[in-house]
This record gives sequence, C-alpha cells and structure tokens, in this order.
Amino acid sequence: MDRRGEKEQQCDNLGKKARNPWLSGNFTPIEKELLSAPCTYTGTIPDEFAGGQYIRNGGNPVSNDDLNRDAHWFDGDGMLSGVFFCRSQSTKIQPEFTNRFVLTDVYLSAKESPRLVKPILPSIATLVNPQESLVSVLSSIFRTFALVLRSHLPGSQQSIKKIGVANTAIYLHDGRALATCESGPPMRVQLPELSTAGWYNGRTAEGEGNHTIEKGPVFGGSGPLGWFREWVTAHPKVDPITKELVLYHNTFIPPFVNYSIVPSTPTAARSDEPSRPTRMLNRPVPGVASAKLMHDFGVSRAYTVIMDLPLSLDPVNLVKNRHVVDYNPKDPSRFGVFPRYRPQDIQWFETNPCCIFHTANTWQTADARTIHMLCCRLTSAALIYAAGNIAAPKYDVPAELQEEDQCRLYYYEFELSSTSSRRTILNQWALAATPFEFPIVRDDVSMSAAKYVYGCSVGGASFGAALGGAVKINALVKIDVETLITKGKRNPPTPIKGCVDERGVDAILASSDPQDPIKIFKMPVGHCTQEPRFVPRRDGMSEDDGWLVAYVFDESTQLLSNGEPKEDAYSELWIIDAKSMVDVVAKIRLPQRVPYGFHGNWFSQDDIATQRPIESLRSLPCRISRQDKVKRVATLSEARPKDKSDSFWSH
Repeated sequence: MDRRGEKEQQCDNLGKKARNPWLSGNFTPIEKELLSAPCTYTGTIPDEFAGGQYIRNGGNPVSNDDLNRDAHWFDGDGMLSGVFFCRSQSTKIQPEFTNRFVLTDVYLSAKESPRLVKPILPSIATLVNPQESLVSVLSSIFRTFALVLRSHLPGSQQSIKKIGVANTAIYLHDGRALATCESGPPMRVQLPELSTAGWYNGRTAEGEGNHTIEKGPVFGGSGPLGWFREWVTAHPKVDPITKELVLYHNTFIPPFVNYSIVPSTPTAARSDEPSRPTRMLNRPVPGVASAKLMHDFGVSRAYTVIMDLPLSLDPVNLVKNRHVVDYNPKDPSRFGVFPRYRPQDIQWFETNPCCIFHTANTWQTADARTIHMLCCRLTSAALIYAAGNIAAPKYDVPAELQEEDQCRLYYYEFELSSTSSRRTILNQWALAATPFEFPIVRDDVSMSAAKYVYGCSVGGASFGAALGGAVKINALVKIDVETLITKGKRNPPTPIKGCVDERGVDAILASSDPQDPIKIFKMPVGHCTQEPRFVPRRDGMSEDDGWLVAYVFDESTQLLSNGEPKEDAYSELWIIDAKSMVDVVAKIRLPQRVPYGFHGNWFSQDDIATQRPIESLRSLPCRISRQDKVKRVATLSEARPKDKSDSFWSH
C-alpha cells in the first residue's frame, strides 16, 4: 500500500469518533492554496466565458486542531475559490483554478499564532446554543477580547483592528471586487489572482495608494463607535442602471441600522432625480428598537426594504438570561419600506413571525404605489440552530401563528400610503411548495420585474430537516415567478400560509409540460451542488438564455467509508443550460475539492480588465513557520502554468 493509501486507511480507521458535521465530509476545511492551476474538462465551454471568472466565497477556518469543537456553518475565515477562463493564443479556452484565503486581520493574526487550536472568534454555535451556560458564552467572548488585545502588544506583527472574516459573498462595484460578511467592512481583492488588497471604507480601499484619495465621511463615521457602525451587510446591492452600491450597517448600538449609498464613478446625478445625493453614508434608519440579526434586504430601482425580524443578535440578551442570538416567535416580522434616498420616510408593515436570510428580487410598480419582494421565507429559526449541529429549542407558539417547518420562495406586495395610519400587505404567500434557498436572478434584470428566479433545493426534505446532518443541496430550481404571481393574484392562496403551486419535487420532475413554471435540475445520485450563478448568452433572445455555473462534489466517489474526504478528492464546475435546465454543456475537473460554502459571482472579461489599480497587497506575516512557508511556495509553484502566455500571469 502506498503512502496515500496508508493515510486514507488510518483516517478510515478513526472509526466512530464523532466529528462536528460542519467540519467533516466536504465541509472539512482545506489548507492547500492553488494559483492558476490548469483544469481538464469535458464538453464545450461557451465562448461567452472567455476572459471571465467564476468565484465563490465560503468559510474555511484556518485553526483546526480541535475538530470536535463548537462549529457553525457561518463560521470560518473567508476563502475564495475561482475558475478563470483564459483564452490561449490558439483561441482555445483554458480553465484555471485558484483558491486563496482572504487575508483579514483575524486570519493573519491566526497564522502568526500556530499554537491556536480553534479560531480566534467565538463560534456562532456557542452564541445560539440553549444548553451553553452563561459562563461558557462569556468566557468565549472574553477569550476573543483577550486575543484581540494581545495582538496589539509589542512583538505582535499583526494587530486585529477589524474582526471581519469576509467569508460570505463577493461583489463588484466601481472597479473593485469586494468580499463581504456581517462583522466588518468589505475587503477588496484583486482578480483573477484573488490577492487581498485591504479594507474598503466607502471611499477608498487599503492598497490603492494615491489613485483614489477622497476626502469626506467613511463607513461608520468618526469616533470610538465608528468601529461598530462600519460593519456592512454581506449582501449589498448594485443597481444595474445607476451602478450605485446600496447597503446597510447593522450594529449593537442605537439607532441599530444605518444606511449608505456609494455612487459609481462618475457621480453626476441622473436627470430624473436631480436632488439625490451623490453619496450617502451612515444615514440612520428610524424604527428599529433593538439589535437584530439582519442578513439581507430588498432594493428596487427607487425603494429599499429593511427587515426587522424576531431574530436578535444582541449582547444585552445575556443580562436578560437569553442568548446573544435568540429567536422570539411571539414577536411580529416587520418590513420597513422607504424611498431609496429618504430613509427618514420609512413606512412599517407587520405580519407573522418568520426568518428570512435571502431576498431574491425587489421591484416597484410604474406608479410606485406598491413594492414587490421575493424572498426565501423560513417559518422558524430551525436553520440557525441546525447549522450549528444544535437541536432547536421548543417554543410556545400561539396556535394562530403555528406553521409547518419549511423554507419556500415567498411573495410580498406592500401598498404604500400617504397617511401614517394605513399599512397594508396586499399579498403574502409562497409561490411554490418546493424547498428553496440561495436565490439568484440574472444581474441585469435585478431590481425590476424579472421573470425567472433560480435557486437550490434539497429534494424531498425541508431545509430545516436537511440541515440536521449538514445541508446537502441536490437540485437546482428555476421558477417562472411572473407566471406564478399572475396565477396567485387570479386565484389568491390563503394569506401567509398559502401556496400557489403545491406540487412536490417528484411531481415536478415527472412533468412533461414544456410550459411548466417550475423546472428542476436533479443532481445525479451522490452528487451535491452549491449556489449557482447566471452567465448570459451574448445577444440572447430571452431572459433565461444563458447558463448556470455551480461547483459540484460527488460524495459517492470522493469520500471514504467514514464520510471524510479522500486526500486527492476533487470537485467539478458544471455549466448547465439555464433555458432547458437539462443539459450540462461542460464539466470542469478541478485539481482539488471546494468545500461547501456560500455565495459567488460571475465576473466578465470587462469586469476584470477595468479594475482600479492597486499599489500594494496584503501578505502573510514574516514570522510564519518555515515549514508552512515552504509548503505554500511549493503549492503555488506547482500550480503555476508552464506557458505563462496562457494565463493571467501575462496580464
């Protein structure tokens, strides 16, 4: 038996020692970083992919000596995994794989401290677990404070000035690729090599030198509390028409939610809105009474929707004998709707309690009297607990508020009023019974009445049930929301609990109707996928004319018998026809696996070519171990292409 076989056998013989499911299987963190590693593929890569790059973000904890520790799906240092479609001199498209850690303060400090056996930041699992004692929660928080303070002492090469881990999503705005998470400002990275430049403050990013010196307010403002107020949602929105970046800052201190709009260059105002500010930073959003866990929001071309749901994220909970993250199903869900440039004119709408982590699209009618929002509505907080391998607590929910545990694509229609006394939600019901999460629309039709929404499903189970053993996405779904909304308004379902299309996954898969409003791409047995992104066909004839790209992992061949990944396990990137939702036009084999993660994006050749210049990049501390440095250099050298003309090294 060769050395690799012996190692795999030893791993397989670990037997029944339980590991946290969010640190095992294809959730297991990886250490190896590859740079421009050539990939093989089958099928035909569409010409529209040439010069572009698909990148996906996800949590990948760097301190992992304790694999039985508390761990949550939302934990971990940000790692970007991307496939760059390089056109060689022969005009052939050559896919190249790169994965790099985002070099945040927390990551760099952890690399400087190799004796750490678990991450610097407390796990969300610790903060939400009803079985954890107050002493345990406080000790994990104080440990983090102590490590942050120690990083500022003489002798430390990397002080922790910001605790963001940039592990959730990645966006492009005004020539900057920005990696995001909720606990800090965005982090700028350079494409296609995925190098880290530095924190972005709403005006400029570290590493840009004198290229973008702009005076004026920045995220968070000045003063000691600016450190809290600069934290940005992981899901900012970029207007496809004005190119504005719209976002909010969710904090522990009043007013709890602040709001910012960052224009794209140039900053000239549109003729239809001459009075709009060219830049709006840190504007208070009135009406939120306490700190909440807000992960996403809705933005149309003219309005913004803030969601004040009964899921708190508040250290003050500890003095109330509640956990930092806590769900109260007796409180209502509140939606605040306001004109994009006037948060002070917010109107609040109340309805039954729920959790919403992702919105799909938001738009308004031509007369701006009603605002429409599509989102993935969970009927409980089960996901937040299951994503930490924790049993959800039993709540005393009034009978009239009880609902089946589910996550579905949901439609809200808010009627705006000129009076303060009338707040009406005209429609609120699910479009389909199919479990549905990680929604996306084609970028250029977002903030308008898009016809199609794409997303992920777990087959016959609800997302809450699937998360019990770490969620495994085995289907991609395409929903004709225009058709289902029209059908729902013609024959309205029961408000709140009703559903337009009540078919299950099996019934939809059995349908032969070419006009079926729901189409499902079911993964082969054993294969699991992740959130897709849409790549449009050049000169396409319809909104769905293009492809979905998503990472795929075959658990039936790439895992050992104990469920852990093989040493040489690999993932693939699939390119799927978005119109038919049947044909896989290409499968790209990656040189290693990509752990299941969160959100990604597609960056075109023009996006990459028009990035703002960078003068300096972040790098690892000089004092990392010689063994780690040698391993990193060897890994990058092995991955570097032989012919530099075929890669981004020539750019």
